Amino acid sequence: MRKFLVLAVFSLCFSCIPIKIAPNIDDYKIVVAKKFKRDLPRQHAFVFEDVKEADEFYHYINSRFDLDFENVELNVPFTVNGQTYFMSFDEREKVTEVVNLLPVVIDGVLNSEGYDPILEDAHSSRNSNWYILITVMDGNFNDCLSPDYPFREEVILFLHALKMEYQNTHHYVEALLKK
Repeated sequence: MRKFLVLAVFSLCFSCIPIKIAPNIDDYKIVVAKKFKRDLPRQHAFVFEDVKEADEFYHYINSRFDLDFENVELNVPFTVNGQTYFMSFDEREKVTEVVNLLPVVIDGVLNSEGYDPILEDAHSSRNSNWYILITVMDGNFNDCLSPDYPFREEVILFLHALKMEYQNTHHYVEALLKK
């Protein structure tokens, strides 16, 4: 019984309960955009974690495709193997939220003794990650990242190269010059 009590106190002191968990994407992932974020369309999306500042991908796409800040997020045309595709992207945040039990217990004990809580800020912790979701359609409005699409691999290779170029480019004029 004593071992159980020690184990219970130890686990209570060092435990935290995750409420929301943001995915950890090492390179990229192909997912249905609506399952990633509910307000997105029911299309397959090329998703990767964005470690740069907000709107950096927007400026990169604007420079890379020389769009002059017009329709940068929607239907950006690109060509792979002589076929024209249209890329749209969204930048979205996913949050990891954790409830820390030790500060909650300490503040509960203090409150029961008539003292004000001192660790209210530590009851939960929050960490956010930003993701870029790219959807691609062809001229016939087909989902080009769908597993059924015949040229899916070529499109994914292009998007992967675009992602790598974005992550390795610091000045987006370089992207225009690399074309």
